[in-house]
Amino acid sequence: MVQAVNRPAIPESQHPYADIIHRLEAGGSMLPDTPENLMQIIGIYKAYAVPMDFYWRDLLYIAEKVFLNPVPAFKYFISKEYLDRPNSYAGDSADLRIWRGEADAHPELREFMARGETGKLPKLAHHLWHDRVNMEFAEACMRAMLWHQGMGGRFYDYLESDEYVANADRAIKAYFKGNPAMLGLYKLFPTMFLEKVRELSYYANLGLFWEVMAPVFFEMSDLYDEGKMTTVPEAMDFLVNGIFAVAGRPIYHHLYIGDECIEIIPKSAGFTWLYEAALPYVEAVFYRTAPFRGTKSYNAQAGQVPEQQKDFHYGILYADVFPVGTAGIPPTLLMQDMLHFLPDYLREYYDEHCRGDDDILIQLGITFQRSMYNVTSAVIQALRGALLYPLDDPNPRHRQANRQFFESQMDRFLRPEARLRDIQRRDYR
Repeated sequence: MVQAVNRPAIPESQHPYADIIHRLEAGGSMLPDTPENLMQIIGIYKAYAVPMDFYWRDLLYIAEKVFLNPVPAFKYFISKEYLDRPNSYAGDSADLRIWRGEADAHPELREFMARGETGKLPKLAHHLWHDRVNMEFAEACMRAMLWHQGMGGRFYDYLESDEYVANADRAIKAYFKGNPAMLGLYKLFPTMFLEKVRELSYYANLGLFWEVMAPVFFEMSDLYDEGKMTTVPEAMDFLVNGIFAVAGRPIYHHLYIGDECIEIIPKSAGFTWLYEAALPYVEAVFYRTAPFRGTKSYNAQAGQVPEQQKDFHYGILYADVFPVGTAGIPPTLLMQDMLHFLPDYLREYYDEHCRGDDDILIQLGITFQRSMYNVTSAVIQALRGALLYPLDDPNPRHRQANRQFFESQMDRFLRPEARLRDIQRRDYR
């Protein structure tokens, strides 16, 4: 657990974000510790966790069951088996029980799936009217992870290995057994099929990542409601402790055909939640992603898109939430999903501070931005704890090493698009 300590007896940082670096060194978050900030981030964690409970289930359903269906028109029509599938970190049967709630799909999720905003209608009607959970957001996050490579871990390298290719080949042939037309296409275009299986392995990767995060956010919400989570650093510490508790959770990809399980990425490959899912997710989705169509020119010759992939800066930590709040842009789809599950106290806050319902998705986006800076703070503190020294280490050289680490992390927010300064202000709405 991160302990609050006095500022280390080393020279003050001269970094432009020195005040925030000193706060991190004292065990704090990039997000200021105020009751209003705590209320906002916990409320948005709860609102995020409910659709996330659908995201992880459907991602695994697509990776494990839909697989290479050439016309996956019903891939968002999750089966009862996956709605009832026990979360590995909730319920009485959990290996590690993070949330005290039940392990199957959240009751608020089931109610929304049945009624949506338009009332009880056939599932297809809700789908066509777009009165549903927006899985397109989850798929956009998956594609960001697939595209942004070279971020540590061995997952992508394994997807290029002979072992993976052999496992994928076995899965493809088993899935299309008895379908000579698709087997013939596979023989003609093997790389196309293999690339699709690689993408599906990222569906599994992200699904297993979010299976952890949903109960973490549910438990944080319950602790806040019970008066047991009272500060922003406590919220950050809960995330840090959760990161370490589940760091070794296996990341794998299985295909199920009837009662047969084909291990495309076996658990024995040794991939873990922290290095192959959590850190790549933060890097690809929080920091990088890609310009959203309609809001950023793609004229690379004019320098309007970075030359280096590592310099992409379109994630939520940099986002201008106002143009992002446009129909069809992935973060806006998430805001629309979260809108259905806001706790009463957060809805009352928006009623007080928003310019009516037309403004609420923008305010949701800004609250979400604040909350993800807190999650990123937890990741930074967890990395410091894993790689460097305790915050109260008596050795000045060790404290200086921690300082250099924090400064290097803050360097990423020197870009003018970064919202780190904005979230320090209460009036950033």
